[in-house]
Amino acid sequence: MRDRALIFAGLVFFLGLVTFPVWYNAASGARAAAPEIKLPPGGTCVAPTDYMKTSHMSLLVQWRDAAVRENNRRYTAFDGKEYTISLTGTCLKQCHTNKAEFCDRCHDYSGVRTPYCWECHVDPATVAQTRAARAAGANSSEVVHE
Repeated sequence: MRDRALIFAGLVFFLGLVTFPVWYNAASGARAAAPEIKLPPGGTCVAPTDYMKTSHMSLLVQWRDAAVRENNRRYTAFDGKEYTISLTGTCLKQCHTNKAEFCDRCHDYSGVRTPYCWECHVDPATVAQTRAARAAGANSSEVVHE
């Protein structure tokens, strides 16, 4: 029974240590700055911004299923405009031209792991850089599949 004070002190110390990041962030009063997302040149996307923030992966999975399983390469957007179903051809070439500044920045901020999209698809900017390096005669060990 004499150890009750030590056990209580140990529990308080442990809880303080475990919750320190929460208390530190609350006391500092500063929030991490949200990434600034650049809208496409036309100012519109294939879906409203709120939907794309929360459900873009659902849309991309729907696109994948439509293109691969149903051989449907056309998508009619919420506003009636038609787009070609293509991550690299539509999203990254026409609208969000820099994967590092658009996809990666937002995923890093939100702590979401990079999706499996990039196991098959290639960032157009990376392809252009690789082609430029090859044209300049630089040795590149990267293999780019298009």
